[in-house]
Amino acid sequence: MLSPREEQHSGYWTSGWRERLRQAEVRNWEVLHSVGTHFRRHLSERATYILGDALELLASFPPCSLQAIVTDPPYGLEYEEKDHGKLRAGRGGVWRIPPSFDGANRRPLPRFTVLSAEDLRNLQSFFIAFGRCAMGALAPGGHIIIASNPLLSSMTFCSLQQAGFEKRGEIIRLVQTLRGGDKPKGYEAEFPEVSVMPRACWEPWGIFRKPFEGTVADNLRRWGTGGLRRIGNKEPLKDVIQCSPTRGREKEIAPHPSLKPQRFLRQVVRASLPLAIGIVYDPFAGSGSTLAAAEAIGYRALGADRDPDYLEMSSRAFAQLAALPA
Repeated sequence: MLSPREEQHSGYWTSGWRERLRQAEVRNWEVLHSVGTHFRRHLSERATYILGDALELLASFPPCSLQAIVTDPPYGLEYEEKDHGKLRAGRGGVWRIPPSFDGANRRPLPRFTVLSAEDLRNLQSFFIAFGRCAMGALAPGGHIIIASNPLLSSMTFCSLQQAGFEKRGEIIRLVQTLRGGDKPKGYEAEFPEVSVMPRACWEPWGIFRKPFEGTVADNLRRWGTGGLRRIGNKEPLKDVIQCSPTRGREKEIAPHPSLKPQRFLRQVVRASLPLAIGIVYDPFAGSGSTLAAAEAIGYRALGADRDPDYLEMSSRAFAQLAALPA
């Protein structure tokens, strides 16, 4: 087998390489739909939702069959059965159920400050394992774009680097949430000038790339990966995107506690395939919002979740989310 550099000089990739990449996309799509026995729901010709465990599925995918992973993963306890059940019942658990303001009910927020040292070690092990599984399924030069938060991003991002990925920067979503900024609980009047922690006004999304040999141009021709899609020929992708919390009609369509707005997700998903060729995977698909963003752009996308309630939510919400103007 020729190396990428030898193939380039042999003339194999000097013409027709885009068509070969498109043919490979179709083959990979067919193969990924035949792997394993997990239940699959086809949301459209370009989007499929799989009911199953994220790591188990990633480990079963053929090598180099994915070109990008875009995901907002769970961070431990908030999606364990006992605490997720409390969330759905409105009783809290590790979820903070905020009070209503001006007649508006605010969405619950996971209290990451309650995680123990053991919880953090388990999270670190989980993200290292996730990274190792993703390393096999992604093509060389393929990117992971992964959501985090200011409290846990350093641990998450370091874990993916330990798994072998190259950190390529972060996209900062400027968004003000209800997390942080509170006065000492129960002693607000005694300490009116004190905040226990800063009010969060940003959300980090880490950008990681699977290593490859040769130049970026070599890898783009061979795998369709290695870079990020520009906003336009004269304008690169930027690492700061201002985007308010998900509200209104979008939350009514998909009432998932961690729903990200389409106007943000579509920018991130679009950037993940530099040539607009390939398959995007969301291993923690939840309401299917990443799949809907890919559908709106015209990409093929697979999503997975082990919660059948979210699969049903995605089935109801997918078409409406994809049709939203953004």
